[in-house]
Amino acid sequence: MKRMFILSLLITMCIVMQAQIAPDKYWVQFADKNNSPYSIERPEEFLSERSIERRVNYGISIDEKDIPVNPSYLKAVSDAGAIILNPSKWLNGVTIETTDGNVVKAIEALPFVKKTRSLYDEPLKQMLKERAYTNETYINNNVSKNKFRNHYGSASTQIELLNGVKLHEMGYQGEGIWIGICDSGYEGVDTHSAFDNMREENRLLGTRDFVYKNGIVYSDDHHGTSCLSLMAAYLPNTYVGTAPKASYFLCRTENINSENIIEEYNWVSAAEFMDSIGIDIISTSLGYISFDDSQMTHEYSDFDGETCVITRGAEIACSRGILCVSAAGNEGDTDFPYVGAPGDGKNVLTVGGVKSDGERVYFSSIGPTYDGRIKPDVMSFAYAVTVASPGNNFYESNGTSFACPSLAGMTACLWQALKTEPASKIRSIIKESSNNYYTPNNEYGYGIPDFKVALDMVNLEECDIFEEKTLFSVFPNPSDGNVELMLNYEGNASVQVFDMLGKKLYEVDYVNDNCMEINTYLSNLDNGVYMVKVIGGNDSQICKLIKY
Repeated sequence: MKRMFILSLLITMCIVMQAQIAPDKYWVQFADKNNSPYSIERPEEFLSERSIERRVNYGISIDEKDIPVNPSYLKAVSDAGAIILNPSKWLNGVTIETTDGNVVKAIEALPFVKKTRSLYDEPLKQMLKERAYTNETYINNNVSKNKFRNHYGSASTQIELLNGVKLHEMGYQGEGIWIGICDSGYEGVDTHSAFDNMREENRLLGTRDFVYKNGIVYSDDHHGTSCLSLMAAYLPNTYVGTAPKASYFLCRTENINSENIIEEYNWVSAAEFMDSIGIDIISTSLGYISFDDSQMTHEYSDFDGETCVITRGAEIACSRGILCVSAAGNEGDTDFPYVGAPGDGKNVLTVGGVKSDGERVYFSSIGPTYDGRIKPDVMSFAYAVTVASPGNNFYESNGTSFACPSLAGMTACLWQALKTEPASKIRSIIKESSNNYYTPNNEYGYGIPDFKVALDMVNLEECDIFEEKTLFSVFPNPSDGNVELMLNYEGNASVQVFDMLGKKLYEVDYVNDNCMEINTYLSNLDNGVYMVKVIGGNDSQICKLIKY
């Protein structure tokens, strides 16, 4: 992922000019999984107990895609002279490295090889171009403490924007949820004090490098560090992330030195690995549109939710019960303003960017997808965001790269509270809780989620006190508090408003003149979900009212 840092722009340009997309990387597509030593009848051989449990809990079948690549096929490719990089069971193939054209020909001649694909000169390409518009403004910790407002410190804005503090106060801070991150590097995560709590409590599950074989992910770049801090950091009164009690696995899938389609294959291999160990949520602050070589630029028609390699992988991950959260991208002010891959995925929760006042930030990528779907799905904080960096520092930066993990962290908190619900339901209620749900568009999606409302909505759905609205109706619902109540009953009635704990907040006699404004009784209420009860004669009815 390219992030054009202002202070190092000239250096970065020189690197891009000098770096050539490696002609020695190939994708080998296998024709089948015949004669595999693995079987879907013995999933414990290739899936962890936690991964199998997820499938059982949510009714997800284990199928052929879950079976690893046939190891005899990999051995034959290796014996032909290639270096094995990353196998992919979901795509049934492997990325390899070789500079010998004869090796490629030998591999193509193998009876179980369907085709090979050069990873630098194929006409159909995806690119990653997630600019961060970084201003490199570092904050001195000792000085900046004076401006920290509360327990969350300089991370207050993002959780307040998503109304997530109330979930934390209820004990939902992501505990028991496993989050995987795909990024370019995690410099400082092993030493930064913001992650001390995560390390001390053994909630850093592990790391894996899909770019450099046996590489160390705590090198080369700190974009992943910044993204992780928005979720995992825990420095009370200084900086606290949105999911400070979740567990994390860090994968490097992006090579910062070039734009090569192999990075998409890296991501798919990482995603299926994370699926196999039982990851619940994958947060991806990456996006693909074109490569360094202009001839490789992706066509808009490929962003249909099923064409791009990384999108195909993300959709498979979603089908395995994982909740995939992706940054929308920062191309909204360019000639190609559309959400790239994997944000174009049909089941991917794609996050656009807003300022602290909720206004869409100008660079946030937009929809629709090529097949006409609304994107982004939701919005989160992406402008002048404080994030962690190496050297125990913090700095301010911009980008949907940071909107994505903030929201992914709150998603973990919500899912902790609603763990019996599948990822698809969690994704739906997040959208339903958003402030633009009834008028979604391709600049703002469904809007900014309210995570307390999302939790209350599900709790209300589980109550058995709600009936079909025959006695009365309230509209609009959700609303900003300007609500009218219409009684489908001849006679007077009593109107009562309760909070989610059953406490009666208001009661007023209703004189039936067909329609009554009750916003007077709602204007002072906090945003959230309430119960409106109407008693008329011998009848009564309760409905939920969402105020945003």
